[in-house]
Order: sequence, then structure tokens, then C-alpha cells
Amino acid sequence: MIELHTPSEIEQMRAAGAFVRDTLSALSAQAAVGVNLLDLELAARKAVAERGAVSCYWDYAPSFGNGPFRNVICLSVNDAAQHGLPHDYRLRDGDVLSLDFAVSVDGWVADAAVTVIVGRPDPDDVTLIRSTQEALAAGIAAAHPGNRMGDVSAAIGAVAAKYGYPVNHEFGGHGVGRTMHGDLFICNDGRPGRGFTIRPGLVFALEPWWAKTTSRIRMDPDGWTVRSADGSRAAHTEHTIAITEDGPLLLTA
Repeated sequence: MIELHTPSEIEQMRAAGAFVRDTLSALSAQAAVGVNLLDLELAARKAVAERGAVSCYWDYAPSFGNGPFRNVICLSVNDAAQHGLPHDYRLRDGDVLSLDFAVSVDGWVADAAVTVIVGRPDPDDVTLIRSTQEALAAGIAAAHPGNRMGDVSAAIGAVAAKYGYPVNHEFGGHGVGRTMHGDLFICNDGRPGRGFTIRPGLVFALEPWWAKTTSRIRMDPDGWTVRSADGSRAAHTEHTIAITEDGPLLLTA
């Protein structure tokens, strides 16, 4: 069931959004050459514990995963596009790292993701990341009351097409509220004028992501990490957005 939230409830969601934003900012700054992914995971756990938040990933067991997730953040490197399982890996010069983080604070969830380059950047990777950021901005700009979710999906997909990146339709945005993944799936490409009508009180996460040269994916043996099928690098950008009478409100930006 698609939920609509009151202005008071949306106001309460700001705390979770601010914590997710600040944590991702801190962890991104720590992501340097030689840093172990497990150190970033431990830093995220410490932040969650100190804030008194609840991880949305710990014990998460969706149909596509391999049993309960036993970490509090997804860390995806290079061709890993989604749900990267933190493991014993030291970041290398030029690595592309996506950090995806979701928590509940006082019962309300926020979800966001950023992609950064470790060390010296490759211009093609910079362009890839920028494309997901522009796509997210385009999706947010289309998320106004009275528009359709297809308008949002089409705006995101148009940016991918402009850059020449293929779009996977299996994973995309979703409703957010008391849980991390609520009803309302938001594909990263679509047709304008189609889908659910956007209304004040709607809260959802938009998350443009794609790989450089393929829309096909494969799953790692760990049962979680989703990679591009051809090994090309991927990027992922995400924010949680609340729809108000005045338009979209970014809770994690």
C-alpha cells in the first residue's frame, strides 16, 4: 500500500535524513587509498550505535539476497553496482566506491547513496558519477504534485540516454517511511504521463545507477553484491525526497 505522510511526520523524518547525510559525508572523507572496507563498516556501526539509530540493513532478508544481511552499509567497488557486501579489501588508487546507507531514527527511515573516487580520478569515472547526480537532480525537478511517477522515471532515463549509458530496470527507487523499502517502485527510465500521481505526503528514494556499457547484471557468490555483467564500472546516487504542497523536499541533502 502506498502511504501518504502528514507534514508533522515529514518533519520528524528530517532527523534520520540529517544523520544519513552526515554519516555518508564522514565515511566518504575516510575513503582513501589503503583503507579497508571493513574499517568503513566499523565506522558506520559506531556512528549508528552512538546516535541510537537502527540499521535498516542489519538482518535485512529480501527475496534477492542470500540470507540476512550482516552489515550496516553497502560498499560497492568499481563494477559492483548495488548491495556491495563489506569485505576484507583495501581501496586502491582510482577505485570507484559507492556507499549506500539507510537507518531508522525514532521510527522514521532515510536512505541515501553517494559514489566517490579514491585517489586519482579517471575522467570517464568522473563523467559516470556526474551523470547519476544530474539524473537525480532531473528526477527531483520532475517530482511535483500533479505529475506522474513516469515523468520522474523519464527525466532520469533521459539523462542516462544523453550520456549514452544503458539503464537496468530491475533495481530502482522505492517508497520510504517506517520501513526502508515501501510500496512504489520507481524505475530509472520510463514514459511521461504514466504511473502513480505524485501527491503531497509521498516520501520516496530516487536512486539513479548504471554501468558504463551494459544494463545486464550478475550476482556475486556472496549472494548480495550486484555487478555489471561485463565488468564495466558503475555509479549510484540516491536521496530520500518528501513531497510537500510546495514541491519536493530533500531529506538527505
